[in-house]
Parts: sequence; structure tokens; C-alpha cells
Amino acid sequence: MTKIALIIMSDTESIEALGKVSNAFMLALESMEQGDDLKIIFEGAGTKWIGALEDSSHKLHGLYQSVKPAITGACSFCATAFGVKNTVEKAGITLLSDYKDHPSLRQLVVDGYALISF
Repeated sequence: MTKIALIIMSDTESIEALGKVSNAFMLALESMEQGDDLKIIFEGAGTKWIGALEDSSHKLHGLYQSVKPAITGACSFCATAFGVKNTVEKAGITLLSDYKDHPSLRQLVVDGYALISF
């Protein structure tokens, strides 16, 4: 089975970042359709996307809803640092704090996941 971890790090501030998130979600949909072992993790400024994407008027909201079951979580430290911890919790997204209040990306590699960052 293919194991893929998509790491969303891009900030919400640019059209380029919007494209990156859109591409990440398209890969996620393809992976879900193929039955891959998929994890989506929001890290760094990427934690800000959750609040934006929860807004039903956002152009990627529908796509976000389609891949939301594959979202493993968001970095606890970064969500706090970027002021979106409450928003992430309200969205029902798990705050990850495996290694010094961050998700352990190393453990994903150890577990055989291909890490792709956007």
C-alpha cells in the first residue's frame, strides 16, 4: 500500500499558496480514490488555512470538505504561534504535539510515508 503524507506549510497570503493547497487536495483526492494510506498535516503558517477553508464561501471549501476525513491534524505549536489554535479546535482538527509540541515528521519517514510538502 502506498503511504503518503501531505504537509501544508504555505501561508494563506498569496495566490501561489492557494495553488499549492489546491494541488495538495487534488493529490489527496486521487490518493483517497486509490485507497492509499494518506495523512494531511498542516504545519507552520499552513495552520492558518483551516480557518479560511472552513468558511463556506471560500473557493476551495468544497474540495477541503472532500479531503477533510484524511486530515490527521495540525501542529499544536504553530497553531498557537499563528493565533489559530481555537479555530483549529473548533474545526475538529486534532492538534499534533508528538515532538516538542510539533508533529513528528521524522516518525512519518520511519513509518514509510513519502512526505510531500506544499
